Order: sequence, then C-alpha cells, then structure tokens
Amino acid sequence: MRTLEEQLQRRPVDRERVEGLVDDLRQRVRAARLRELRERLDLTQVELASELHISQNRVSQIERGDIDKSQVETLRRYVEALGGSLAIEVSFGDERYILA
Repeated sequence: MRTLEEQLQRRPVDRERVEGLVDDLRQRVRAARLRELRERLDLTQVELASELHISQNRVSQIERGDIDKSQVETLRRYVEALGGSLAIEVSFGDERYILA
C-alpha cells in the first residue's frame, strides 16, 4: 500500500483544475442562496420570471450559478425583486473597488 505522498508523486494534483472546481462550487453555493431567498418570499420561478419579464429557464439558470452570460441589468432586477441591492466589486491583487 502506498502512502498519500507516494501517490501524489506518481500522480500530482492539478492545482489549476482544483481551483477551477472550487470557484465553480462557490458560485453554485452563492446561487443557491438566491433560490433560498426567493423561496422564503414564497415566489415561484415562474412568478419571479413574469415580474422580471424573463423566462423561467433564465431564473433557473441564475439560481444554478450560470450567470456568466447574464446581463448586469437582469441580475440587478432579480436581486431587487427579492428586496436586495446588487453590488459589483472588482479586485486587483490586494486592491478592491466597488463599481456599483
């Protein structure tokens, strides 16, 4: 039986792939929180989609974390419909800036 160290030497961890998977998981967790907020307000995806004038499928995509193709305006309206406000933050190394 090999030790973990021996296994890692034989088959090193692809750090870039791991970081990508971690980022994806974080995005999905954040999106799940949006779904929880919507459900707490007793809104269905169909009702929210109707209020936002978007498809139910788009609401579902947002709640699954698929926001790469989303327009900022759509995300802003989604968040505001749940009673929140959208903040956009960018980071450059240790520096962070709020854009909106």
